[in-house]
Amino acid sequence: TGQMLFMRAYQYGEMIVYHGGMPYITKVQDKDKDDLFVTRNSTAECFDLLIKDLDDAISLLPAKAKGNDYGRIDQCFAKAYKAKMLLYKASPQFNPSNRYDNKYWNEAYDFCISQGIKLTDKYSDNWLVDGNSEVVFPIIYSNPDKTAGWENTIRPASLSRSNANNTPTWDMVKAFPMLDGKSFDDPTGKYYVGNEDVFLQRYWMNRDPRFEDCILYNAALYPVSGTSTGYRQYTSVGIAVREDSYGINPNVGSTATQNDVISGMYVRKGSDVSLSQDLVSTFDHDYPFMRLAEVMFIYAEAANEVGHRDVAVDMLKQIRKRAGIEAGEDGLYGLKVGGREEIRQAILDERNVELCFEGHRFMDLRRTRNMMQLNGLQKYGIEAIAINEDGSEMTITEAQRKANSYLLTPENFKYVLRMVPISAIAENKFLIQESYYFFPIQESKILENPNL
Repeated sequence: TGQMLFMRAYQYGEMIVYHGGMPYITKVQDKDKDDLFVTRNSTAECFDLLIKDLDDAISLLPAKAKGNDYGRIDQCFAKAYKAKMLLYKASPQFNPSNRYDNKYWNEAYDFCISQGIKLTDKYSDNWLVDGNSEVVFPIIYSNPDKTAGWENTIRPASLSRSNANNTPTWDMVKAFPMLDGKSFDDPTGKYYVGNEDVFLQRYWMNRDPRFEDCILYNAALYPVSGTSTGYRQYTSVGIAVREDSYGINPNVGSTATQNDVISGMYVRKGSDVSLSQDLVSTFDHDYPFMRLAEVMFIYAEAANEVGHRDVAVDMLKQIRKRAGIEAGEDGLYGLKVGGREEIRQAILDERNVELCFEGHRFMDLRRTRNMMQLNGLQKYGIEAIAINEDGSEMTITEAQRKANSYLLTPENFKYVLRMVPISAIAENKFLIQESYYFFPIQESKILENPNL
Protein backbone atom coordinates (compact mmCIF):
# COMPACT_ATOMS: atom_id res chain seq x y z
CA THR A 1 0.00 0.00 0.00
CA GLY A 2 2.86 2.36 0.81
CA GLN A 3 4.46 1.68 -2.56
CA MET A 4 1.20 2.32 -4.41
CA LEU A 5 0.56 5.57 -2.53
CA PHE A 6 4.04 6.68 -3.54
CA MET A 7 3.43 5.70 -7.17
CA ARG A 8 0.20 7.71 -7.26
CA ALA A 9 2.04 10.73 -5.90
CA TYR A 10 4.87 10.20 -8.36
CA GLN A 11 2.59 9.92 -11.40
CA TYR A 12 0.70 13.05 -10.42
CA GLY A 13 3.93 14.87 -9.59
CA GLU A 14 5.22 14.27 -13.11
CA MET A 15 1.98 15.66 -14.57
CA ILE A 16 1.83 18.69 -12.27
CA VAL A 17 5.32 19.93 -13.18
CA TYR A 18 4.36 19.75 -16.86
CA HIS A 19 0.76 20.97 -16.81
CA GLY A 20 -0.03 22.51 -13.42
CA GLY A 21 -3.21 21.40 -11.64
CA MET A 22 -4.64 18.03 -12.72
CA PRO A 23 -7.74 16.00 -11.80
CA TYR A 24 -6.28 14.30 -8.71
CA ILE A 25 -8.34 11.12 -8.30
CA THR A 26 -8.14 9.53 -4.83
CA LYS A 27 -11.19 7.25 -4.96
CA VAL A 28 -12.24 4.48 -7.32
CA GLN A 29 -14.61 5.78 -9.96
CA ASP A 30 -17.72 3.80 -10.87
CA LYS A 31 -18.46 4.11 -14.55
CA ASP A 32 -22.21 3.78 -13.94
CA LYS A 33 -22.53 6.10 -10.92
CA ASP A 34 -19.77 8.69 -11.11
CA ASP A 35 -19.25 11.54 -13.53
CA LEU A 36 -16.08 10.53 -15.34
CA PHE A 37 -15.71 13.96 -16.99
CA VAL A 38 -13.84 15.37 -14.02
CA THR A 39 -12.41 18.86 -13.72
CA ARG A 40 -8.85 19.80 -12.79
CA ASN A 41 -7.93 20.40 -9.17
CA SER A 42 -6.05 23.62 -8.53
CA THR A 43 -2.28 23.35 -8.44
CA ALA A 44 -2.32 24.12 -4.70
CA GLU A 45 -4.83 21.31 -4.09
CA CYS A 46 -2.72 18.91 -6.15
CA PHE A 47 0.41 19.66 -4.13
CA ASP A 48 -1.53 19.14 -0.87
CA LEU A 49 -2.92 15.79 -2.07
CA LEU A 50 0.47 14.71 -3.41
CA ILE A 51 2.22 15.50 -0.11
CA LYS A 52 -0.50 13.67 1.82
CA ASP A 53 0.00 10.59 -0.34
CA LEU A 54 3.75 10.76 0.29
CA ASP A 55 3.34 11.23 4.05
CA ASP A 56 0.93 8.29 4.18
CA ALA A 57 3.38 6.22 2.13
CA ILE A 58 6.30 7.12 4.41
CA SER A 59 4.32 5.92 7.45
CA LEU A 60 3.95 2.49 5.81
CA LEU A 61 7.27 1.98 4.05
CA PRO A 62 10.46 0.41 5.48
CA ALA A 63 13.22 2.87 6.36
CA LYS A 64 15.60 1.35 3.80
CA ALA A 65 14.97 -1.37 1.24
CA LYS A 66 17.66 -4.03 1.59
CA GLY A 67 18.47 -7.53 0.42
CA ASN A 68 15.91 -8.90 -2.01
CA ASP A 69 13.86 -5.71 -1.58
CA TYR A 70 16.68 -3.48 -2.86
CA GLY A 71 15.23 -1.41 -5.69
CA ARG A 72 11.77 -1.16 -4.12
CA ILE A 73 10.43 2.13 -2.81
CA ASP A 74 11.41 2.95 0.77
CA GLN A 75 11.23 5.89 3.17
CA CYS A 76 14.52 7.33 1.96
CA PHE A 77 13.26 7.68 -1.61
CA ALA A 78 9.82 8.87 -0.54
CA LYS A 79 11.28 11.57 1.71
CA ALA A 80 13.72 12.68 -0.99
CA TYR A 81 10.98 12.82 -3.62
CA LYS A 82 8.78 14.77 -1.20
CA ALA A 83 11.59 17.30 -0.85
CA LYS A 84 11.83 17.55 -4.65
CA MET A 85 8.09 18.21 -4.96
CA LEU A 86 8.18 20.81 -2.19
CA LEU A 87 11.01 22.51 -4.07
CA TYR A 88 8.74 22.69 -7.12
CA LYS A 89 5.89 24.02 -4.97
CA ALA A 90 8.13 26.87 -3.74
CA SER A 91 9.79 27.47 -7.10
CA PRO A 92 9.51 30.50 -9.41
CA GLN A 93 7.69 28.31 -11.93
CA PHE A 94 4.70 28.05 -9.58
CA ASN A 95 5.17 31.44 -7.87
CA PRO A 96 6.07 33.83 -10.69
CA SER A 97 4.98 36.96 -8.78
CA ASN A 98 6.81 36.04 -5.56
CA ARG A 99 9.66 33.81 -6.61
CA TYR A 100 11.95 33.63 -3.60
CA ASP A 101 10.15 35.11 -0.61
CA ASN A 102 7.04 32.96 -0.56
CA LYS A 103 6.05 30.88 2.45
CA TYR A 104 6.65 27.51 0.77
CA TRP A 105 10.45 27.61 0.99
CA ASN A 106 10.31 26.78 4.69
CA GLU A 107 8.34 23.62 3.87
CA ALA A 108 10.97 22.59 1.32
CA TYR A 109 13.75 22.97 3.89
CA ASP A 110 12.17 20.61 6.42
CA PHE A 111 13.20 17.07 5.47
CA CYS A 112 15.92 14.50 5.98
CA ILE A 113 17.20 11.12 4.81
CA SER A 114 19.88 8.99 6.43
CA GLN A 115 20.26 5.20 6.64
CA GLY A 116 23.94 5.30 5.72
CA ILE A 117 23.50 7.13 2.41
CA LYS A 118 26.62 9.18 1.62
CA LEU A 119 28.59 10.50 -1.35
CA THR A 120 30.77 7.93 -3.08
CA ASP A 121 34.52 8.47 -2.88
CA LYS A 122 34.74 8.56 -6.67
CA TYR A 123 32.30 10.42 -8.90
CA SER A 124 32.39 7.67 -11.55
CA ASP A 125 31.32 5.01 -9.03
CA ASN A 126 27.76 6.30 -9.30
CA TRP A 127 27.33 4.52 -12.64
CA LEU A 128 29.80 1.67 -12.57
CA VAL A 129 29.45 0.36 -8.98
CA ASP A 130 26.01 -1.10 -8.42
CA GLY A 131 24.50 -0.62 -4.96
CA ASN A 132 26.96 2.14 -4.04
CA SER A 133 26.50 4.37 -0.99
CA GLU A 134 25.11 7.36 -2.88
CA VAL A 135 22.07 5.64 -4.38
CA VAL A 136 18.74 6.84 -3.02
CA PHE A 137 16.73 4.89 -5.58
CA PRO A 138 18.06 2.63 -8.36
CA ILE A 139 16.54 1.25 -11.53
CA ILE A 140 17.94 -2.25 -11.54
CA TYR A 141 19.25 -3.91 -14.68
CA SER A 142 20.39 -7.49 -15.04
CA ASN A 143 21.58 -9.07 -18.29
CA PRO A 144 19.95 -10.84 -20.08
CA ASP A 145 16.56 -10.20 -18.44
CA LYS A 146 16.82 -6.40 -18.52
CA THR A 147 19.56 -4.39 -20.21
CA ALA A 148 20.03 -0.65 -20.75
CA GLY A 149 20.67 1.12 -24.04
CA TRP A 150 23.00 3.71 -22.49
CA GLU A 151 26.33 2.29 -23.64
CA ASN A 152 25.00 1.56 -27.09
CA THR A 153 23.83 5.15 -27.67
CA ILE A 154 26.73 7.21 -26.29
CA ARG A 155 29.75 5.51 -27.88
CA PRO A 156 31.25 6.42 -31.24
CA ALA A 157 29.69 4.25 -33.94
CA SER A 158 32.88 2.28 -34.60
CA LEU A 159 32.82 0.92 -31.04
CA SER A 160 29.08 0.50 -30.74
CA ARG A 161 26.12 -1.18 -32.40
CA SER A 162 24.45 2.09 -33.41
CA ASN A 163 25.19 5.76 -33.93
CA ALA A 164 25.54 8.03 -30.90
CA ASN A 165 22.37 10.02 -30.33
CA ASN A 166 23.37 12.09 -27.30
CA THR A 167 26.50 14.18 -27.70
CA PRO A 168 27.84 17.18 -25.69
CA THR A 169 27.80 20.74 -26.99
CA TRP A 170 30.38 23.49 -26.68
CA ASP A 171 28.21 25.18 -24.04
CA MET A 172 28.41 22.02 -21.92
CA VAL A 173 32.20 22.01 -22.29
CA LYS A 174 32.36 25.62 -21.09
CA ALA A 175 30.08 24.88 -18.15
CA PHE A 176 32.67 22.74 -16.39
CA PRO A 177 34.96 24.85 -14.21
CA MET A 178 38.74 24.69 -14.23
CA LEU A 179 40.63 22.58 -11.68
CA ASP A 180 40.47 25.43 -9.16
CA GLY A 181 36.68 25.62 -9.49
CA LYS A 182 36.67 28.92 -11.38
CA SER A 183 35.63 29.67 -14.93
CA PHE A 184 38.22 29.65 -17.70
CA ASP A 185 37.67 33.39 -18.23
CA ASP A 186 37.91 34.41 -14.56
CA PRO A 187 41.07 36.58 -14.25
CA THR A 188 41.35 35.62 -10.56
CA GLY A 189 41.63 31.94 -11.44
CA LYS A 190 44.80 29.90 -11.11
CA TYR A 191 44.17 28.44 -14.58
CA TYR A 192 42.87 31.57 -16.32
CA VAL A 193 43.39 31.25 -20.08
CA GLY A 194 41.83 34.43 -21.45
CA ASN A 195 39.01 34.68 -23.94
CA GLU A 196 36.97 31.90 -25.53
CA ASP A 197 39.10 31.71 -28.68
CA VAL A 198 42.20 30.93 -26.62
CA PHE A 199 40.28 28.50 -24.43
CA LEU A 200 39.00 26.60 -27.48
CA GLN A 201 42.55 25.52 -28.38
CA ARG A 202 43.16 23.98 -24.93
CA TYR A 203 39.70 23.28 -23.57
CA TRP A 204 40.63 19.87 -22.11
CA MET A 205 43.53 21.14 -19.98
CA ASN A 206 43.39 21.77 -16.20
CA ARG A 207 39.69 21.06 -15.95
CA ASP A 208 37.37 19.93 -13.18
CA PRO A 209 38.08 16.13 -13.03
CA ARG A 210 34.42 15.47 -13.81
CA PHE A 211 35.11 16.76 -17.31
CA GLU A 212 37.27 13.72 -18.08
CA ASP A 213 34.64 11.44 -16.53
CA CYS A 214 31.83 12.91 -18.60
CA ILE A 215 33.13 14.01 -22.01
CA LEU A 216 35.09 12.05 -24.60
CA TYR A 217 36.94 14.49 -26.85
CA ASN A 218 39.17 14.22 -29.89
CA ALA A 219 42.40 12.20 -29.41
CA ALA A 220 41.56 11.32 -25.80
CA LEU A 221 42.72 7.94 -24.53
CA TYR A 222 39.75 5.55 -24.60
CA PRO A 223 40.76 2.05 -23.45
CA VAL A 224 37.72 0.13 -24.68
CA SER A 225 38.06 -3.63 -24.43
CA GLY A 226 39.17 -5.09 -27.75
CA THR A 227 41.05 -1.97 -28.92
CA SER A 228 44.82 -1.75 -29.26
CA THR A 229 47.02 -0.59 -26.38
CA GLY A 230 47.10 3.21 -26.27
CA TYR A 231 43.94 3.56 -28.36
CA ARG A 232 42.84 7.17 -28.87
CA GLN A 233 39.39 8.17 -30.05
CA TYR A 234 39.73 10.53 -32.98
CA THR A 235 36.87 12.62 -34.37
CA SER A 236 38.79 14.49 -37.10
CA VAL A 237 37.55 14.09 -40.68
CA GLY A 238 39.91 11.94 -42.72
CA ILE A 239 41.54 10.51 -39.60
CA ALA A 240 38.68 8.98 -37.64
CA VAL A 241 36.40 6.24 -38.91
CA ARG A 242 33.97 8.09 -41.15
CA GLU A 243 30.95 7.41 -38.92
CA ASP A 244 32.85 8.76 -35.88
CA SER A 245 34.14 11.92 -37.55
CA TYR A 246 32.80 15.45 -37.39
CA GLY A 247 33.52 18.48 -39.54
CA ILE A 248 33.87 19.82 -43.06
CA ASN A 249 37.65 20.04 -43.64
CA PRO A 250 37.82 20.71 -47.42
CA ASN A 251 41.31 19.18 -47.70
CA VAL A 252 40.06 15.69 -46.94
CA GLY A 253 38.11 14.89 -50.08
CA SER A 254 35.28 13.21 -48.19
CA THR A 255 32.68 14.36 -45.67
CA ALA A 256 31.59 13.10 -42.29
CA THR A 257 28.29 11.26 -42.31
CA GLN A 258 26.97 12.37 -38.91
CA ASN A 259 27.46 16.14 -39.02
CA ASP A 260 23.81 16.90 -38.36
CA VAL A 261 23.49 14.73 -35.25
CA ILE A 262 26.85 14.67 -33.42
CA SER A 263 29.18 17.40 -32.16
CA GLY A 264 32.75 16.15 -32.42
CA MET A 265 32.55 14.92 -28.82
CA TYR A 266 30.88 11.98 -27.12
CA VAL A 267 29.42 11.28 -23.70
CA ARG A 268 31.84 9.35 -21.50
CA LYS A 269 29.75 9.48 -18.33
CA GLY A 270 28.70 6.02 -17.23
CA SER A 271 30.60 4.30 -20.05
CA ASP A 272 31.76 0.78 -19.23
CA VAL A 273 34.93 0.42 -21.31
CA SER A 274 35.30 -3.19 -20.18
CA LEU A 275 32.57 -4.05 -22.71
CA SER A 276 33.91 -4.75 -26.18
CA GLN A 277 31.94 -3.64 -29.21
CA ASP A 278 30.07 -6.93 -29.53
CA LEU A 279 28.87 -6.68 -25.91
CA VAL A 280 27.61 -3.08 -25.71
CA SER A 281 24.01 -4.28 -25.78
CA THR A 282 24.58 -6.28 -22.59
CA PHE A 283 25.14 -3.11 -20.50
CA ASP A 284 23.30 -3.74 -17.24
CA HIS A 285 24.65 -1.40 -14.58
CA ASP A 286 21.92 -0.08 -12.30
CA TYR A 287 20.83 3.48 -13.04
CA PRO A 288 20.83 5.84 -10.01
CA PHE A 289 17.41 7.37 -10.66
CA MET A 290 17.94 9.52 -7.59
CA ARG A 291 21.23 9.94 -5.77
CA LEU A 292 22.41 11.87 -2.76
CA ALA A 293 24.06 14.67 -4.76
CA GLU A 294 20.64 15.67 -6.14
CA VAL A 295 19.15 15.60 -2.63
CA MET A 296 22.02 17.80 -1.41
CA PHE A 297 21.22 20.34 -4.12
CA ILE A 298 17.56 20.35 -3.05
CA TYR A 299 18.63 20.89 0.54
CA ALA A 300 21.07 23.65 -0.48
CA GLU A 301 18.52 25.48 -2.58
CA ALA A 302 15.91 25.53 0.17
CA ALA A 303 18.50 26.42 2.82
CA ASN A 304 19.71 29.41 0.83
CA GLU A 305 16.21 30.84 0.46
CA VAL A 306 15.34 30.57 4.16
CA GLY A 307 18.54 32.16 5.42
CA HIS A 308 20.76 29.14 6.13
CA ARG A 309 23.38 30.10 3.58
CA ASP A 310 26.17 28.37 5.47
CA VAL A 311 24.31 25.08 5.00
CA ALA A 312 23.87 25.75 1.28
CA VAL A 313 27.55 26.56 0.77
CA ASP A 314 28.61 23.49 2.74
CA MET A 315 26.58 21.24 0.42
CA LEU A 316 28.31 22.74 -2.62
CA LYS A 317 31.74 22.42 -1.04
CA GLN A 318 31.17 18.73 -0.25
CA ILE A 319 30.18 18.03 -3.85
CA ARG A 320 33.17 19.91 -5.28
CA LYS A 321 35.57 18.28 -2.83
CA ARG A 322 34.39 14.82 -3.95
CA ALA A 323 34.80 15.93 -7.57
CA GLY A 324 38.51 16.60 -6.96
CA ILE A 325 38.45 20.38 -7.34
CA GLU A 326 41.17 22.28 -5.49
CA ALA A 327 40.03 23.88 -2.23
CA GLY A 328 41.97 27.11 -2.70
CA GLU A 329 43.35 29.36 0.03
CA ASP A 330 39.84 30.41 1.12
CA GLY A 331 38.54 26.81 1.20
CA LEU A 332 35.62 27.66 -1.11
CA TYR A 333 36.64 25.38 -4.02
CA GLY A 334 36.34 28.29 -6.45
CA LEU A 335 32.71 29.05 -5.56
CA LYS A 336 31.32 32.58 -5.78
CA VAL A 337 28.93 32.63 -2.83
CA GLY A 338 28.99 36.18 -1.52
CA GLY A 339 25.23 36.46 -1.07
CA ARG A 340 21.84 34.90 -1.64
CA GLU A 341 21.72 35.54 -5.40
CA GLU A 342 25.27 34.33 -6.00
CA ILE A 343 24.60 31.15 -4.03
CA ARG A 344 21.38 30.62 -6.00
CA GLN A 345 23.32 30.85 -9.28
CA ALA A 346 26.16 28.67 -7.94
CA ILE A 347 23.67 25.91 -7.11
CA LEU A 348 22.08 26.05 -10.56
CA ASP A 349 25.50 26.02 -12.25
CA GLU A 350 26.77 23.16 -10.10
CA ARG A 351 23.65 21.09 -10.82
CA ASN A 352 24.34 21.57 -14.53
CA VAL A 353 27.79 20.01 -14.18
CA GLU A 354 27.31 17.39 -11.46
CA LEU A 355 24.03 16.07 -12.93
CA CYS A 356 24.89 16.51 -16.61
CA PHE A 357 23.31 13.99 -19.01
CA GLU A 358 21.03 12.75 -16.19
CA GLY A 359 17.95 14.59 -17.49
CA HIS A 360 17.76 17.52 -15.05
CA ARG A 361 18.88 20.68 -16.87
CA PHE A 362 15.76 21.35 -18.94
CA MET A 363 13.51 20.92 -15.91
CA ASP A 364 15.82 23.08 -13.79
CA LEU A 365 15.53 25.94 -16.27
CA ARG A 366 11.73 25.63 -16.25
CA ARG A 367 11.50 25.35 -12.47
CA THR A 368 13.63 28.45 -11.89
CA ARG A 369 12.08 30.40 -14.78
CA ASN A 370 15.43 30.68 -16.52
CA MET A 371 14.32 29.01 -19.73
CA MET A 372 14.23 32.25 -21.71
CA GLN A 373 18.04 32.32 -21.63
CA LEU A 374 17.85 29.57 -24.26
CA ASN A 375 15.96 31.80 -26.68
CA GLY A 376 18.12 32.42 -29.74
CA LEU A 377 20.85 30.09 -28.49
CA GLN A 378 22.79 28.12 -31.08
CA LYS A 379 24.40 24.75 -30.47
CA TYR A 380 28.03 24.30 -31.44
CA GLY A 381 30.31 21.32 -31.88
CA ILE A 382 34.10 21.16 -32.23
CA GLU A 383 35.91 20.17 -35.42
CA ALA A 384 39.50 18.97 -34.97
CA ILE A 385 42.06 19.53 -37.76
CA ALA A 386 45.58 18.06 -37.44
CA ILE A 387 48.42 20.59 -37.53
CA ASN A 388 52.22 20.63 -37.70
CA GLU A 389 54.45 22.16 -35.02
CA ASP A 390 54.44 25.51 -36.84
CA GLY A 391 50.63 25.59 -36.80
CA SER A 392 50.15 24.78 -40.49
CA GLU A 393 47.68 22.10 -41.42
CA MET A 394 49.13 18.60 -41.64
CA THR A 395 48.59 16.63 -44.82
CA ILE A 396 45.89 14.02 -44.47
CA THR A 397 48.35 11.29 -45.45
CA GLU A 398 50.74 12.27 -42.66
CA ALA A 399 47.91 12.70 -40.17
CA GLN A 400 46.53 9.26 -40.98
CA ARG A 401 49.95 7.68 -40.62
CA LYS A 402 50.48 9.17 -37.17
CA ALA A 403 46.93 8.49 -36.04
CA ASN A 404 47.27 4.81 -36.95
CA SER A 405 49.92 4.58 -34.22
CA TYR A 406 47.99 6.92 -31.87
CA LEU A 407 50.79 9.48 -32.05
CA LEU A 408 48.41 12.43 -32.46
CA THR A 409 47.40 13.85 -29.07
CA PRO A 410 44.84 16.64 -28.46
CA GLU A 411 47.65 19.21 -28.71
CA ASN A 412 48.37 18.17 -32.31
CA PHE A 413 45.11 19.67 -33.58
CA LYS A 414 43.54 23.05 -34.04
CA TYR A 415 39.87 23.40 -33.14
CA VAL A 416 37.05 25.16 -34.96
CA LEU A 417 33.49 25.68 -33.74
CA ARG A 418 30.74 24.45 -36.05
CA MET A 419 27.01 24.89 -35.67
CA VAL A 420 24.99 21.76 -34.88
CA PRO A 421 23.47 20.71 -37.18
CA ILE A 422 25.95 21.84 -39.83
CA SER A 423 23.41 21.72 -42.68
CA ALA A 424 22.80 25.25 -43.94
CA ILE A 425 19.09 24.57 -44.39
CA ALA A 426 18.59 23.51 -40.78
CA GLU A 427 17.10 25.76 -38.10
CA ASN A 428 19.92 26.23 -35.63
CA LYS A 429 18.40 28.53 -33.03
CA PHE A 430 16.24 27.69 -30.05
CA LEU A 431 12.88 29.45 -30.13
CA ILE A 432 11.51 29.75 -26.59
CA GLN A 433 8.38 31.56 -25.41
CA GLU A 434 7.06 32.37 -21.92
CA SER A 435 4.16 29.99 -22.49
CA TYR A 436 6.60 27.07 -22.56
CA TYR A 437 6.90 27.05 -18.76
CA PHE A 438 3.81 24.85 -18.79
CA PHE A 439 2.95 22.34 -21.46
CA PRO A 440 -0.46 22.06 -23.09
CA ILE A 441 -2.73 19.10 -22.53
CA GLN A 442 -3.18 17.21 -25.79
CA GLU A 443 -6.16 18.36 -27.81
CA SER A 444 -7.33 14.76 -28.17
CA LYS A 445 -7.64 14.52 -24.37
CA ILE A 446 -9.58 17.78 -24.15
CA LEU A 447 -11.95 16.55 -26.85
CA GLU A 448 -12.52 13.43 -24.76
CA ASN A 449 -13.14 15.50 -21.62
CA PRO A 450 -13.87 19.23 -22.21
CA ASN A 451 -13.66 19.81 -18.43
CA LEU A 452 -9.88 19.53 -18.71
